Amino acid sequence: MSPRPLIALHDVSKVYSNGTLALQEMNLTIEQQQFVSIVGSSGCGKSTVLRLIAGLGKPSSGMIELKETQSSSELAFVFQESALMPWANIVENIRLPLKLAGVSQQKSRGLVQEAINLVGLAGFERSYPRELSGGMKMRVSIARALVTQPSILLMDEPFGALDEMTRSKLNSDLLGLWQQQRWTVVFVTHNIYEAVYLSNRVIVMASRPGRVVADIPIEAAYPRTEEFRTSRLCNEYSREISARLQEAVAGFEHHKITKSTDQLLDSAVN
Repeated sequence: MSPRPLIALHDVSKVYSNGTLALQEMNLTIEQQQFVSIVGSSGCGKSTVLRLIAGLGKPSSGMIELKETQSSSELAFVFQESALMPWANIVENIRLPLKLAGVSQQKSRGLVQEAINLVGLAGFERSYPRELSGGMKMRVSIARALVTQPSILLMDEPFGALDEMTRSKLNSDLLGLWQQQRWTVVFVTHNIYEAVYLSNRVIVMASRPGRVVADIPIEAAYPRTEEFRTSRLCNEYSREISARLQEAVAGFEHHKITKSTDQLLDSAVN
């Protein structure tokens, strides 16, 4: 018998109050210490999946399991926007989750410094967000997630607003941290090359309703260098994922046309 996965979605559907069907009977399992990226067109439910795993919402039907009843303190979320407090310095921003959890300032001090060191922000402890670049702000956001020492890291397009050079650097740094810390990472992105570079699995989602249409293992050894980014293997995986995305979009467009045609025929008959 195979071991129970760390995260499991069983026939999960999500309908929002406005009637939008975001997810329909979605099944997904994620093993401990995997780096899994989710790609798909806008509105396919990628962010909804992360929020449901994080407990920031409840599925309309189906079930989500976290192995050994993982507590919220073992799960951290990095959003697309850094969302830092502009009036607080870096230390105070990173300490926020510990403060909200009632951790003493004395105990927090070491945890905050450890998180700062992990993301390469030593020397900027007393700086304010207005003094930082976009990439440094995102490092602060990641450090704030890491300060609680989570085992699961959920990341919702954290590098989407950054320039390519900064994004590439943070990709490499994140991968280095993952290899060192061995978190389980679920990473949402629109960037196929980013997904291939980072992940050992890429989940492709289709929209309207959101569902998994492909689960592609990335069988490339770690650590992954700059050479891997431009390698034939990386390009082959990227083309495969792109093709699956195009199939998903084409299927949605065909469904729309068929539905519209059926509606017109029904109107003509009636």
